Amino acid sequence: MKDMPDGYETPLKGLAWTDWLEKLTAITDEDGYVERLGDRHAAILVEEKPTLLVTFETHQGIDALSDLCHPMGWEMVKALGWSHLCLVSEGDTWFRDRHVYAYFDRLVDDGFLEDFEQVIFYGAGACGYAAAAFSVAAPGAQVLLLQPQASLDPDVAEWDRRFRHMRRVSFTDRYGYAPDMLEAADQAFVLYDPEIREDAMHAALFNRPNVTRFRMRHLGREMERSLVRMNILLRAIAQLSAGKLNRHRLARLFRSRRDDASYQFSLLKRLTTDNRPYLVMLLAGKVLEKREAPPFRKAFARARSRLGIYNR
Repeated sequence: MKDMPDGYETPLKGLAWTDWLEKLTAITDEDGYVERLGDRHAAILVEEKPTLLVTFETHQGIDALSDLCHPMGWEMVKALGWSHLCLVSEGDTWFRDRHVYAYFDRLVDDGFLEDFEQVIFYGAGACGYAAAAFSVAAPGAQVLLLQPQASLDPDVAEWDRRFRHMRRVSFTDRYGYAPDMLEAADQAFVLYDPEIREDAMHAALFNRPNVTRFRMRHLGREMERSLVRMNILLRAIAQLSAGKLNRHRLARLFRSRRDDASYQFSLLKRLTTDNRPYLVMLLAGKVLEKREAPPFRKAFARARSRLGIYNR
C-alpha cells in the first residue's frame, strides 16, 4: 500500500457534524469520497482494495474512541492497506433511513461490493444492528457484532424498554430483522455480556448456523470502548479476515482483560456486591502483586477480616 497522505493524521476533535464531514471530504478527496445520506447519515469511503471493511459508527462514538476523531477503520487502512467504508450517523438512529437503504441498493446495483475479494461488516450496539441488517448486501461477508439488537419492533422485543423512543420507527420493512439478514453471510460473531439481560436476550435471537455467540462477562455497556482499550477489537477483526477467528481465538484474546484496570475494578465491585469475600481476596491479591492499588488493598483487608484471617 502507498503511504497515506498527511491528511489522514489531521485531528478533527470537537467539530460539529457538518464541519466534521467537510474536513473528511477534503482528506478523502483523492482516495474516495464523503456522501451525505439525508440529514443524519453519511458514507465515507477510502478505497485501496482488496479487502473492504464496512463499519457502522456514530459521530459521537468516533469522537469518544479516537484521539483524532477518525473512523475506526482508518487504523486498518493505514496498517494493512484495506479499503474502508464507514456508514456514520449523527446520534443513534439504527440507520433506519430511506437514504441509507437507497445507498446500499445502489452499491448492489453497481456491483461495487462484488469488486472486493473480501468484505467484513462491523458494528456495536445500534450500529451492530445496522451492520447485521445491511450485511445482506454482500453475500459471503464476514460479520463481527458487539451487543447488537436483533430488532426494536415491539412485537419482537417488547421486553427491551431501553429504546422505547424508537418504537414508532419501522423495523419490519427493508433491511429489517437483523438475524434474518445474516443468512447470506459466510460467518458472523456476536459478542455480548450475559450480565446485561437485554443484550443476552437479543443475542439469543441471533440463533443461526453461521453465527457464533461469545460471552464477554463483566465488560458492561461500554464493551466497544473496553475492547479498543485492551487492544482486542482490531486484532479480532484481523483474525476474522485471516479466517482464524473462532471461540478458542476469542477466548485467548479475551485473556487480556486480566491485566485491564477497568475490568479488574468492575469485577471487584461485582464480587463485593455478591458478598464473595474469598474471591475478593484472591482478586485483590493478584492485582496487588502487579501494582499498587489502594481500592484493592482496602478490599483485600476487608475480605481477610470477613473471613477471620488476621496477621500474626
